[in-house]
Amino acid sequence: MATPGVRVLIRESPRSIALASSSHALVLKNSGGSPPHNGGFSSGNTSAGDLGSAPLATSPRCIAEFGPAEDFDLDYWRQLGFKQVYGTLGLVTINNEVFLCVVDSAVRAAEVRPGETVQKINSVEFHCLTSAKYDHLLNDTVNPWPTDDVDEAGYDIAHPRSETEPEHPCLALKKLLSSGTFFYSADFDLTRRLQKRVTDDEPSIAIDSLDAGFLWNSYMIQPLVDFRARLSRHEKDALDGSRILTSAIRGFCTTMTVPWSSSPFQTGRSGMPSALTIISRLSCRRAGTRFNARGIDDDGNVANFVESETVFWSASGLCFSYAQIRGSVPIFWEQATGLLPGQQKITISRSPQATQPAFDKHFEQLERSYGAVHVVNLLSAEKSSEIQISNLYRQHIENSPLNTVSKGDQYDHKLLRETEYDFHAETRGPSGYEAASGIQQYIQQSADGFVFFLSDEKEAVDNAGHITWKSTPILQQDGIFRTNCLDCLDRTNLIQTILSQMALKSFFVQRRETGTADFWSRHRTIWADNGDTLSRIYAGTGALKSSFTRHGKMSLGGVLSDARKSATRLYINNFADKGRQNTIDLLLGRLMGQQPVHLHDPVNDWVQAELRRRASEYTSSKEIHIMVATFNLNGKNRPTKEDLSAWLCPPVDSSQRNPEIIAVGFQEIVELSPQQIMSTDPYPRQAWENAVKDTLNQNAAQFQEEEYVLLRGGQLVGASLSLFVRVSVLPYIKNVEGSIKKTGLSGMAGNKGAVAIRIDYASTSLCFVTAHLAAGFANYDERNRDYKTISQGLRFQRNRTIDDHENVIWLGDFNYRIGLPNDRVRQLINEGDLETLYANDQLNIQMTHGNVFRHYDEARIAFNPTYKFDNGTDTYDTSDKSRVPAWTDRVLRKGDNLKQINYNIAPLRFSDHRPVYATFSCTISVINESIRDTLMGDLFRRRRLSTHPTSSFAEEDLLSDITTDSAPNAKPIDSSLPPPSSNRRKWWLDNGVPARVDLKALNINPQTNSGSNPFPDESEWVKIDRDIPEPPPPRRGGQSTPSVRRKEIPPVKLPPINLPPNLPRRLSTASTSSTREKPPVRAKPKSLSSGPVSPISNSRPGSMASFTPTGTPNGPPSVPPPRRSRASVIDSMTPSPSPPVSIPAGSKPPVPQKKPSLIAARSPSYANLMEEHDGEMDGLKDWEVLRPMR
Repeated sequence: MATPGVRVLIRESPRSIALASSSHALVLKNSGGSPPHNGGFSSGNTSAGDLGSAPLATSPRCIAEFGPAEDFDLDYWRQLGFKQVYGTLGLVTINNEVFLCVVDSAVRAAEVRPGETVQKINSVEFHCLTSAKYDHLLNDTVNPWPTDDVDEAGYDIAHPRSETEPEHPCLALKKLLSSGTFFYSADFDLTRRLQKRVTDDEPSIAIDSLDAGFLWNSYMIQPLVDFRARLSRHEKDALDGSRILTSAIRGFCTTMTVPWSSSPFQTGRSGMPSALTIISRLSCRRAGTRFNARGIDDDGNVANFVESETVFWSASGLCFSYAQIRGSVPIFWEQATGLLPGQQKITISRSPQATQPAFDKHFEQLERSYGAVHVVNLLSAEKSSEIQISNLYRQHIENSPLNTVSKGDQYDHKLLRETEYDFHAETRGPSGYEAASGIQQYIQQSADGFVFFLSDEKEAVDNAGHITWKSTPILQQDGIFRTNCLDCLDRTNLIQTILSQMALKSFFVQRRETGTADFWSRHRTIWADNGDTLSRIYAGTGALKSSFTRHGKMSLGGVLSDARKSATRLYINNFADKGRQNTIDLLLGRLMGQQPVHLHDPVNDWVQAELRRRASEYTSSKEIHIMVATFNLNGKNRPTKEDLSAWLCPPVDSSQRNPEIIAVGFQEIVELSPQQIMSTDPYPRQAWENAVKDTLNQNAAQFQEEEYVLLRGGQLVGASLSLFVRVSVLPYIKNVEGSIKKTGLSGMAGNKGAVAIRIDYASTSLCFVTAHLAAGFANYDERNRDYKTISQGLRFQRNRTIDDHENVIWLGDFNYRIGLPNDRVRQLINEGDLETLYANDQLNIQMTHGNVFRHYDEARIAFNPTYKFDNGTDTYDTSDKSRVPAWTDRVLRKGDNLKQINYNIAPLRFSDHRPVYATFSCTISVINESIRDTLMGDLFRRRRLSTHPTSSFAEEDLLSDITTDSAPNAKPIDSSLPPPSSNRRKWWLDNGVPARVDLKALNINPQTNSGSNPFPDESEWVKIDRDIPEPPPPRRGGQSTPSVRRKEIPPVKLPPINLPPNLPRRLSTASTSSTREKPPVRAKPKSLSSGPVSPISNSRPGSMASFTPTGTPNGPPSVPPPRRSRASVIDSMTPSPSPPVSIPAGSKPPVPQKKPSLIAARSPSYANLMEEHDGEMDGLKDWEVLRPMR
């Protein structure tokens, strides 16, 4: 059972979600939908497609930060759920909301080898990062143990959801990811088969190195992968080690334990069981349901493409692996749905000429990944629709470039073969499905050529004292069977079961063992389960014919089961597949308008940009020297007594005498006989490596230099490459990897091909390739194809190619010849006319035309052709064949840091070739990690302090600690109160629990005799005379209005106010007058003044200086200067106020006239619309006023 180790924590303000392991935390914070201003620095790219595409402005954006858990102060965060989770599958946007997907339930499904476990995802949860409105929804819980009331996806169907209950927007995704068809592993790269994973180096499980074709959460996890790419190296290691990021495949994976009594290998560890595992990886490139995904697309991806791998691990230490693939017929075709079989018509949607490019692209990808391909076509030869597809399939195979061979080549050299096997016709007889085993006679030859992968597993102890398993490859699978029917489900799974059984039998025969009846029964059962799961994913039901696959015979119950499944498929394909297809497209990010989440890390983005700008502060350059040497040994599998120092320690400048790196390549290290070309004998390489090492160290001792050590060696039958380095440079070298690529016999044999080793020297990548290309004077086109096959097909870890390195050196026997007659070539050699010879050199001509080795350079050749000599002499070939002399042995380079210094041959005569050597100087970039880390830490602290508003949570805590935190030892103001709170300490949350405060009772005696009315009697009230204040001055720039006397306000009775004596009165702060000068009291007028109205001063309103120009109340008013403003235009349109009138004493003042509105002033027709007139409302007395309802 897998153990979860990640907590999901949430904080509301600002809304944030943290995924915390025991040591580190990944914090995600909502930052709005539009890209904020970053202050001029880049925020990176999170597109799920090409890395060059920029994030769209409308894509949701979040802020991410990763670091040690103690830096985030997670004690005050709330945990979501009651259990920990297994990591996150990524982020997805639905309805403009961002959701984080976490795996909250998983169970162990398989253990491929000791320490390599696979987990099946049982349930996932989606937490909204941008809103809290979905937090209260309790989503359906997946039941991994189905009952009668639970469907195949694990959901309760007896108690459906209420119509009024809201549905979580991610419920469809939750059901899909919780269907039991998704798997992940935290121990190894589950997206690659065992043959790709087994190397001498430590395996990589970094999420950016996985095969995206089988990574189903690639769209959701891509923002986090891009965020990881921006982290430093130690942060990447910490994030990978925390297992927060989870990669998931879809398909089938299970292990069946084979007891020792049933195991074919009963020797060795007595009593220890073996393990039989099947891993089926469904491609996500053209994923979909049965009638929604058919055929091929323009990128060469086909529907229902599955890589199925059978792995058998025995307790004796041997590990067997055999891979095969299935996929829809790779042409453009569609099929309509229908309730009746006759309605499901097939349509060819593209012409053969337009289909061929996509067809070729598909099989070229297969050839690069698996080698030679043998197609097994199971379509019917009687149904017209399937006949049409088979005819087109055959036509495209015949026109494929993989079948274009040179004149005189045999059929066996083709990289693409086809076997048409009408499954229904062959199994129609009395034998039934048992007759399907007759296909073996048609494919046995390819099965023997493809063989299988085999490795020897041995225990080893690492530096920490832990016991680990070290794999040593023994045999490699060199080709693959591609099986198809119409749906690639039922017929295909039965035939693949037979192919897997054939490979296992071949393995047992080689080891002189046989499989027991119980073993084969387990094998059939596990393959039947595989077929049912893959069929359920694509068609909605289990596979047909699974009863025969499981039991080896067809029963009446199996026939009835197939009929029920067929009827169920009709319903699902016609009514349910559309919704299933939409959910798949949503998971893969293929819906129209769907935008990826952009993870914005402003602090890290700025720091990385600043580090690149200041790279000179922590980066230095260092010049090293490299020597490469190549020698075709002509089958000499044991070193001779001849001294190799003339070749490996040539007379060069003292600076080149003991280079830091020496790469030695051999060709024809064994005799290339038919028996040898299919296997690799490592002992000749080891003997020559010892001879080279002894020669190098003897020369180093002569000049009192340090000795050399073998860094790594690799071999492909007769070609080998060995890398030697000085002891002092070992600390600078890392990421050493090796790889091979076969090109002989169309990629099936290792007599021709290449061996490559790549390293990182400090911060500079180097790649060395030794190659032995096709022979023959006129076969330069085949040599060109060999080069392209090696250049494109040779892969290192993380899918690195040769051209992905900064510096590349090719060395070896490229077999390019000189295009002149034999006599003419020998004459030019005697004359020393190397320029004419080089002008006719095939490699020179092909490079000039750009056919091979584009962007590579070769130093000027100043030595005679290196092939072909009579052994032991300097005489060119005098045999009956009389080969034309040629420069077959070459050294080519590519890289701006490389500078070639020497290029020559050595006088060793025990082969028909002359050895070649070349020396280089290379400029290496050395990064001082300590200085870089110190600078990065300073930049982080500085940027966090300067970008507090947009910084993450640790930054906010850092700022608050510096600026606002109170003293940690502050005392409370009273003994009954807690200490004052701070950003670090909150008294109401001490120790994570609410605080308890004990307050003392006040020593007060309440007045029990007082009345309920707190105010005194009315007789105690006092009368206060108040003058009516003048109206406030009009708005600045407007016209004044006449002052009128309001109606007298009756006296107000207030309770007495007991003020202490001599208490100064506090002036109101709301007063608009100045407190520096008390305004004079004006006499109360008995009548309105009939004089002209004083204009309003232009001085600041509310200032006493605006009362009179001289500061005295009786001074003449000043006329302000004219003002240029739009107010004057409006004022000119406003009617003048009425002149003041005199009011007799004792009479009421008249109601002032209403001023017309500005609209009325501008248009006389609107002047009286808002005026009231006597009696005009009388007709509305009985009307009811309508008011809005509450």
